[in-house]
Amino acid sequence: MNTPGNTSAGFPVPMPVHALGRSGVEVTGLAFGAAAIGNLFTEVTEEEAHDAVSAAWGAGIRYFDTAPHYGIGLSERRLGAALREHPRSAYTISTKVGRRLEPTEVPAGDDLANGFAVPATHHRVWDFSADGVRRTLEASLERLGVDHVDVVYLHDPDDHAEEAFREAYPALEKLRSEGVVRAIGAGMNQAEMLTRFVRDTDVDVVLCAGRYTLLDQSALTELLPAAVERGTSVVIGGAFNSGLLADPRPGSTYNYATVSGELLDRALRMKSVADHHGITLRSAALAFCAAHPAVAGVLVGTRSAAEVRDCAEQFAVPVPEAFWQELRDTGLLSTKESS
Repeated sequence: MNTPGNTSAGFPVPMPVHALGRSGVEVTGLAFGAAAIGNLFTEVTEEEAHDAVSAAWGAGIRYFDTAPHYGIGLSERRLGAALREHPRSAYTISTKVGRRLEPTEVPAGDDLANGFAVPATHHRVWDFSADGVRRTLEASLERLGVDHVDVVYLHDPDDHAEEAFREAYPALEKLRSEGVVRAIGAGMNQAEMLTRFVRDTDVDVVLCAGRYTLLDQSALTELLPAAVERGTSVVIGGAFNSGLLADPRPGSTYNYATVSGELLDRALRMKSVADHHGITLRSAALAFCAAHPAVAGVLVGTRSAAEVRDCAEQFAVPVPEAFWQELRDTGLLSTKESS
């Protein structure tokens, strides 16, 4: 993958590119998370979804992440359709296994109980068996309209650890050895089990959501040092902790729940420091995630072309050292966290 970028439309620097572990798979430093175009919480039109992916491409983003879970397949179908106009060799795509989709006998209602504004035409079946891994991947390839994906993650195996390590991980390893996929890993909203994957298996990459941000550095305790030691890459999701670090105000969400109290106050103080140094808190949040040596990419979920362009512009903004120093001096960020 050549270093992509658009230097003529508000994106002053080429998008950085990093390899995932020793796999040879390359990803851009900023990645497109496709949950939102699967109608996460609210509907996104077909045109809006296509325009969001097109804006990502125009901004130099060449890594796109999806999953069957996102809109019970809608995200994969929309992402595949939008990327069809580009050569398959020009981008990296990841999907996930662990939730197998099965048709609902009598479809009724919507899927909002699972977070997606789509008709409940299918239901999810937790399946980390070897057969389930292959069947889930085959269905994803069909929805995406591609003959292969580059990266496959085990998706949220929190309550299925035994089956994930005993069956699903060996199945992924076999798929990699057969050349069906090029890189394998696990994606979760916690750091502890991801650390086990890094230490006890031969994953190329882990996707860690919401646990290495300006407000939550729990991944720094063990996961990130282990990844550096093992040569395993980390992709960081949830850089804005579901919204608080993008726009801190009363009513903002933190890890998908309304925030108040100390966390809101801390985010507002960080925003004030950012304003003082002439940057946005969004820029600082993205830069913080990207700076750790284990991190290959920062995955941001966006639902519109405007959101994509804003993220790309913020990602390109240099954050002055004086900003980090003021965070340290005021106790908003520890020396260890910002090193």
